[in-house]
Amino acid sequence: MTVTAAPARGRVLLSSPDVGPREEQLVGEAVRSGWIAPLGPMVDEFEARVADRCGRRHAVALSSGTAALHLALLQAGAGPGTAVVVPTLTFAATANAVVYTGAEPVFVDATEESGTLDPQLLDRALTELREAGTRVAAVVPVDLLGRCADYPALERTCRRFDVPVVSDAAEALGSSLGARPAGSFGESAALSFNGNKIMTTSGGGMLLTDDPAVAARARYLSTQARQPAVHYEHTEVGYNYRLSNLLAALGIAQLERLDEMIGRRRALRRSYVQLFAGVPGVRVFQHPGDQDDNCWLTAVLVDPQTAGWSADDLRAALDAADVESRPLWKPMHQQPVFAGARSFLDGTADRLFATGLALPSGSALTPQQVEVVTDAVLGFLAARR
Repeated sequence: MTVTAAPARGRVLLSSPDVGPREEQLVGEAVRSGWIAPLGPMVDEFEARVADRCGRRHAVALSSGTAALHLALLQAGAGPGTAVVVPTLTFAATANAVVYTGAEPVFVDATEESGTLDPQLLDRALTELREAGTRVAAVVPVDLLGRCADYPALERTCRRFDVPVVSDAAEALGSSLGARPAGSFGESAALSFNGNKIMTTSGGGMLLTDDPAVAARARYLSTQARQPAVHYEHTEVGYNYRLSNLLAALGIAQLERLDEMIGRRRALRRSYVQLFAGVPGVRVFQHPGDQDDNCWLTAVLVDPQTAGWSADDLRAALDAADVESRPLWKPMHQQPVFAGARSFLDGTADRLFATGLALPSGSALTPQQVEVVTDAVLGFLAARR
């Protein structure tokens, strides 16, 4: 088996997996151990290491970050007749996990500086939902592009309304807020190890909690809710959500290299700051203030009236140079599937979506690929002057 990083030629991708000899070694060990089916010693070790990294007592390795959110929301009491507040500026998985429980997703807008859940609008949303007689099962802040949400403010508000916090830290492993690591906030938290994340298990996720009962319940539900009987006995519906031992081996190797990979992404962030310095109407999103972020994705915000061009103009030029870029998340309240959902908005997420563009940010980018991106941006800027 030969494992390589992102190809030196061909399309420059936004955030491709960064794997090497250590990953190959541990996956080979897992294969040779005979633990091929889900669960096994690598899963146990991976859970323990991630829990330690995130300052949690318990971690449950799962098939995806979405699965982690789903189980965490079930534990929080989400279900038919309840609502769950989520940011409108997020990937669809955050809202989809709410729908899986039968609860109603309610969308709240973002802050201009970080794109994370706005604490003042959350206060308004919880007030109006209470006045409407809606029981709110949970609030799900999202750590956007590796920036932790404002948990101190959000948790103060949620305590006043007696609503639990479930942290969607899918994009933020390795980030921190003050002295606390991403994943340590809330009654529980979800991580993602999808192929484009800061580290990957190909597909996978993790539920983090300090409550042993929550962890035990998640393990039970994620293995089809099988009862401890000689035969297959089920008293309730469960899910096939557990992570395999092979993928956990990949995760252990990735976790060993996490700080190194974050360092390369931070270096790319700094290079983009320099690249766009002095360009009218353009700023690097979430900078300054990103010293504690994992810099999963670096994005620029473009004011077209000042710049004379739009984020989509830059995207088209990069695409012509075979460089992948992507707008920020399309707000959930704009998604056809959630048309008509209750929302508390001030236009911030709409502006960020209209003006934001994520640029190649992966730690596997080669110097040659970085040069391709830089040349494409400089060529575009020169043509627009």
